[in-house]
Amino acid sequence: MRRLLQSFTLIAAMLVTLMSAQFAAASDLEDLKQRNNNQSSMEDPNFLAMTGDLLIARPLLLATTILGGVVFVVSSPFSAAGGNMNEAAETLVKSPARATFQRCLGCSR
Repeated sequence: MRRLLQSFTLIAAMLVTLMSAQFAAASDLEDLKQRNNNQSSMEDPNFLAMTGDLLIARPLLLATTILGGVVFVVSSPFSAAGGNMNEAAETLVKSPARATFQRCLGCSR
C-alpha cells in the first residue's frame, strides 16, 4: 500500500512538472497577447491590496493550484477518454497557476 502511494505521488509530481513546463511555454505567448489587448487594464494597487494579496490570496491560490494538479492527475484518464484534456488542464492547473505566479501583486486581473 505504501509503495502504491509513493508511486502515485511520483506520477502526480511528474505530471504537475510536465504541466508547469507546458504552462511556462504557453504563458509567454498569452502574456504578449494580453499586453496588446489590455493596455488600459493596468492597475495601481495600494499597500493594503498588496499586503492582503501576499498574505491571504497567494497562499490560497497556491493551495488551489496544488489541489487542482492532484485533481487533474486523478481525472486525466477520464479527460483523455473524453477528449478534453486541454480544457481540464486549463481549468484545474493553468488558470490557478497563472493567478498565483503571473498576476502582479495586489492586482485583481
